[in-house]
Amino acid sequence: MALEKEWKEFHTVDLSKGWEVPPGYPSGIQQQILAGKLDEKNKRGSRTRHLRFDPGVYTTAPFEHDYWEEVYLLSGDLIVGVDENGNGGTSFQPGTYACRPPGTPHGPFKSVNGCMLVEIHYYDPEVN
Repeated sequence: MALEKEWKEFHTVDLSKGWEVPPGYPSGIQQQILAGKLDEKNKRGSRTRHLRFDPGVYTTAPFEHDYWEEVYLLSGDLIVGVDENGNGGTSFQPGTYACRPPGTPHGPFKSVNGCMLVEIHYYDPEVN
């Protein structure tokens, strides 16, 4: 099965609209889907999205999912590995990247000044 995603030629992305809180995230974290659809129920598809953190927002538990994830920090700061109160962890600056196989625990996360990420999520079409 091939990876399916709509064709979108270069266009200006409107950062003022299309934001929503992803399921399971606090209200200070929003996503903007750029392309694709990830079908977690049927374990197929892919999506590319922006994910942004408002200043001071943090998650309280690690994330783990059954799809691949690639993350690029576009702007701001991101702290990885904070505790349930948002303390500790390792700080990263723009220009940093992560690639996580399915089943990899990651986080919790915090941003002191806010940040924006580009994330690509996908199921391996050869497996599903």
